[in-house]
Amino acid sequence: MSSAGIYIHIPFCRSRCSYCDFATGIYEGTLAERYVQALVKEVLNWQDIEHPAAIDTIYFGGGTPSLLSASQIEAILVAIHTRFVVTESDVEVTMEMNPGTVTPALLGEFQRLGINRASFGAQTFDDRELARLGRSHTAQDTRQTFRYLRDAGFSNVSFDLIAGLPGQTLDGWERNLDESLALRPEHLSFYLLEVHEGTPLAEHIRRGMQPQPDDDLAAQMYELMLDRAGSAGYEHYEISNLCLPGFESRHNTKYWMGAPYYGFGCSAHSYDGNLRRWSNERDVARYVDLIQRDASPVVERIELSQHQARAEALFLGLRMMQGVDLRQHHLQFGADVRESHEAELARFSDAGLIEYDGDLIKLTRSGTLLSNEVFSAFV
Repeated sequence: MSSAGIYIHIPFCRSRCSYCDFATGIYEGTLAERYVQALVKEVLNWQDIEHPAAIDTIYFGGGTPSLLSASQIEAILVAIHTRFVVTESDVEVTMEMNPGTVTPALLGEFQRLGINRASFGAQTFDDRELARLGRSHTAQDTRQTFRYLRDAGFSNVSFDLIAGLPGQTLDGWERNLDESLALRPEHLSFYLLEVHEGTPLAEHIRRGMQPQPDDDLAAQMYELMLDRAGSAGYEHYEISNLCLPGFESRHNTKYWMGAPYYGFGCSAHSYDGNLRRWSNERDVARYVDLIQRDASPVVERIELSQHQARAEALFLGLRMMQGVDLRQHHLQFGADVRESHEAELARFSDAGLIEYDGDLIKLTRSGTLLSNEVFSAFV
């Protein structure tokens, strides 16, 4: 079994973003402490796999994990090292952070605890766009927090950027890229805005308070980012991710390459690297109550069929720009994709959405923009 990753979900934020559909809520100190205690207990009592793989990536996501204290983060890490075998020499430990939520002293403590990668929610450098999104930080907060990270010794920093925001222009997006590339983080994650039903943003658009996002403009922004970042030395290694050489997100790559990962906390998902997936209770209070009663927080278990496992390996693997090795896929699953999906592959190839390189099948740049159409053929 390949090395596994651990995902820790911290569901607290300083404010609620208008587009957010994640399992998060406003930070409250007493609840956060009860939640951390429950999370530590879940890790220590975990028995979903008898012989789990060694851990070489740990990812604190959310929410805003950097709202927790250093002692709370330490308690979680101690539990992980107690319950699992962690490859100490090269473990990648990522923490999602939002601008304005950390101080130099706190970052120093996080470094001391072994946090060696920061995933940083910049989103945009336009204060008006940040305000419309309900973000609690400004562009200046982003610049300052990035300086704090560098001063604290963080040499592996990722920026999250969102394109396709209501009212966003191509010129405004180019200014975002200028700022990001000037700061030169090691990694860039790029997201096209998704409007989820039930969010404040969806209601604002429905009522005409904000304009409908322009998909064609967002596609132009995507291509501009690939061009500009590529010229600046960044490698496009996954549909939505670019990095300087050697700085791929090792943890997130596990999701796309079918490696095992074990999730803890409310709404966290897990995968055994074979056919089993399971997920935890989404509601924070119910999650804490289940753990306190020594009950399992798992609310859904899925046993994948061989067909589902083959399909997942194909469309998740195609998210990686290196593509999928069809010969290896055939050896692993006993099915020849070129035979089982001959008509679809021919159609996508003729449309310029996929290309072949020996046994490798890859998305083209046009294919990345229409990737969901390609993936749906394999589901």
